[in-house]
Amino acid sequence: MSIENIIQESINVKELILANKDLINRIKSAAQSCVESLQEGGKVHFCGNGGSAADAQHLAAELSGRFYYDRKPLNAEALHVNTSYLTAVANDYSFNMIYSRMIEASAKQGDVLVAISTSGNSENIVKAIETAKQKKMLVVGMTGETGGKMATLCDILINVPSSCTPRIQEAHIMIGHIICEIIESTIFPKQ
Repeated sequence: MSIENIIQESINVKELILANKDLINRIKSAAQSCVESLQEGGKVHFCGNGGSAADAQHLAAELSGRFYYDRKPLNAEALHVNTSYLTAVANDYSFNMIYSRMIEASAKQGDVLVAISTSGNSENIVKAIETAKQKKMLVVGMTGETGGKMATLCDILINVPSSCTPRIQEAHIMIGHIICEIIESTIFPKQ
């Protein structure tokens, strides 16, 4: 495959997103849900595996640090950043419990979980969603085209119209940046 074809594939996925008004509305709804939670003293928790873990950490940093401009930090965290916790729970219990156990410990009703899985079938992400729902958290799922197991579990499903992992991940970071920009500009409007 040529470089030009790879770039065109990425553009094609983004054009499908742009043309899907329902998906655009779900992205807006996800951002607004995060805004409401943060304004009420809540927190946005992010989780994912591999590249999706990197996206989770990236997006949490955009909120807790800054995105476009200086402003107060927002309460957001990627659930995998404590490696001692991660390896202890994976060793003592199961890798499938790493996120659900952290949600059980640190999340509360009214918080938001942004669960990222290109397949929508990652067992530790599914368990995290189930625990979040028990705690009456709002769950935003970022997946690929079918949504996998996450399709019926999430309050807001942002399913990128692709089955190609790299193209899904490229779209996830774009969508994540859009959500962060909406959150920042809504909570901290420029004067």
